[in-house]
Amino acid sequence: MGGERKDRGFTMMDYKTVAEGIRGSLDSYELFFMKERTKKYESRDLDIYSIELREEEGIALRGIKDKKMVFSYSYDRKDKALESLLGNSRQLLPFLDEDEDYTFPEPDHNYPILNLYDKESLMLGESIKKDMIISLEETMKSYDNRISAVRGCELQEVEIEIGIINSRGISLETKKTLYILTGMCVARESDEVSWYDWHWSHFLKDMDIKAFGTEVAKKAVSFLGSKQIDTGIYKGVLKPQAACDILSILSGSFLAESLFKDKTRLKGKEGKRCFSQTINIIDSGRVGIDASPFDGEGTQTQENRVVQEGVFETFLYDTYYGKKYKKASTGNSIRSGLKDPPRCGVRGIYIEKGREDMDDVIKDGVIIEELIGTHTANPITGEFSLGAIGYLRKNGEERPFKEVIFSGNIFELLNNVLGVGTDLRFYGNYGSPSLLIDNMKISGR
Repeated sequence: MGGERKDRGFTMMDYKTVAEGIRGSLDSYELFFMKERTKKYESRDLDIYSIELREEEGIALRGIKDKKMVFSYSYDRKDKALESLLGNSRQLLPFLDEDEDYTFPEPDHNYPILNLYDKESLMLGESIKKDMIISLEETMKSYDNRISAVRGCELQEVEIEIGIINSRGISLETKKTLYILTGMCVARESDEVSWYDWHWSHFLKDMDIKAFGTEVAKKAVSFLGSKQIDTGIYKGVLKPQAACDILSILSGSFLAESLFKDKTRLKGKEGKRCFSQTINIIDSGRVGIDASPFDGEGTQTQENRVVQEGVFETFLYDTYYGKKYKKASTGNSIRSGLKDPPRCGVRGIYIEKGREDMDDVIKDGVIIEELIGTHTANPITGEFSLGAIGYLRKNGEERPFKEVIFSGNIFELLNNVLGVGTDLRFYGNYGSPSLLIDNMKISGR
């Protein structure tokens, strides 16, 4: 049986009513509303362990008064929301700094049409989703008798509705769904190892439970017997998960906010080759886990070619930093939720896939599957020293390694890319295929 769903809470008309109440109290304003409904299914011991439901709905205000920008949010409804938003704003405004570049965008006329909403799967009965997550756990447990434990088998179903209204004529709303699958396998023989992974899609039908569960279990078993390898300079492959971690460290260097705060090595390097000629980097608001027809302040999302054949082409702008540099917004305003104002950020940044299978290319070298401690890397200088696990390949044969340090500089690393694979995969907002890289510094035994 299908699950009965009823719309609850605010409608766009309700928010327009709040907007009417704000008009006249501020020089200009923007209202952002969000409804988010998350349902999480967890399996343990081949049975449903828990089903959790979380719902959030609220409204946020950004207002400009006398060249000052104020931000406030509320979970109240209608008149109470209006009273709360304006009351908080009045209290904050005297303590804020003036800035002539505060502004809101005007409406665009070519917002993309994106298919991000899986209404059919939302209507499916709970039993189907329960069976899926139990099937995931069963697939992992039955893969190999060395699998000693399976943990974190979860399926999250997220339904998001957002809207933006501003005093310059923007009135937008959109819906999307996210399905997120997670799982971890523990394998035990003479030692004990584990592997965790996650997969997401806007559509439930894209979730291949058996393939995902098999891959997680296979990886866990493959790391049994891991040992340190010799210190040295290796040719090697960064698999998509590790390559996405590297891209996440680098991505802040492309932001106009970093340019303004002098926190990027790319200042003054537009039009110059900064990376290997094999590298093309695109930031698109139409792909990745945060895909949307419009960005966090209502500008249409677009595809921005940041790096073309190693040449750095452009910084990424929201409306505020675009005005500071006399550039049009590239659709790079992001929001982390209702409680924080929008900021300049990457939307869906990825390294464009190449034409070769990197698994077939490398005969001798290292294959790095996972990096540990990426938060310790310096996003400004690019310096990093990270834990790494993966495989050492010699004469086509592999053995797993652990407890090594992979260090260097991200800018130099991406100048040493020799080849780009075909296996593009997104982890959240970051996407990359496998990368074949020369001169990788590994510290082991």
